[in-house]
Amino acid sequence: MWNEILFQIVLLISNTIQTITGFAGTLLAMPFSIKLVGIEEAKAVLNIFTMMACSVIAIQNYRYINYKVLLKMVAGMTVGMVFGIWLFEQLPLEILLNFYAVLVILVALKKMFVKKELTLPAWAMLFVLLAAGIIHGMFLSGGALLVIYAVSVLKDKNEFRATMSPVWVILNGFLIVSHYRAGYYTPQTLRAIAISVLPLAVSILLGNILYRKMNQQQFLKLTYVLLIIAGASLLI
Repeated sequence: MWNEILFQIVLLISNTIQTITGFAGTLLAMPFSIKLVGIEEAKAVLNIFTMMACSVIAIQNYRYINYKVLLKMVAGMTVGMVFGIWLFEQLPLEILLNFYAVLVILVALKKMFVKKELTLPAWAMLFVLLAAGIIHGMFLSGGALLVIYAVSVLKDKNEFRATMSPVWVILNGFLIVSHYRAGYYTPQTLRAIAISVLPLAVSILLGNILYRKMNQQQFLKLTYVLLIIAGASLLI
């Protein structure tokens, strides 16, 4: 009972952050969610939760979507995502979780202390897209790597946020089929998804308000601290 309540609170906070920043929501939510409800339910609920939230953001900001960049990101990540789904089924869960925890912590530390974004050649950018897809296929958290690519081609803040959102709508739509075939959608999971509708609506409303009013740099620093705590929770 308490785990389910805490899970809904995690969803509310993480998606508020997702709405403000355009990324980091699932990356933040997943470590805590795995501890609270298990990895299968966490992936199934967060997948649909993120898909619905990003659909709203994409519809609200459709004028700013860069469709050429969107197509490139979806194509590159889809290839990596197929491999990521396969890899998740082959490797022991403990090894995967330790790898994921370290990745979350490294992303947070990089964002906190290395302000300059990477400038990579075209071939390296393709590798980044594939790697983002692999991580997304395993843990729904490819956004941290996709940002490396996105910031190099999407300079406008509104364009960045608007173009990132439909990426998750499309890719998470593919993952619904994979999760259904894997048996993730149990009665308990469907119940958790239904309950999540209220936190979803509140988080989108709150995120949009804060997006317009808050000092985003200070908010991002808080996000990175939370990411470090989230990653460390998987290593304990």
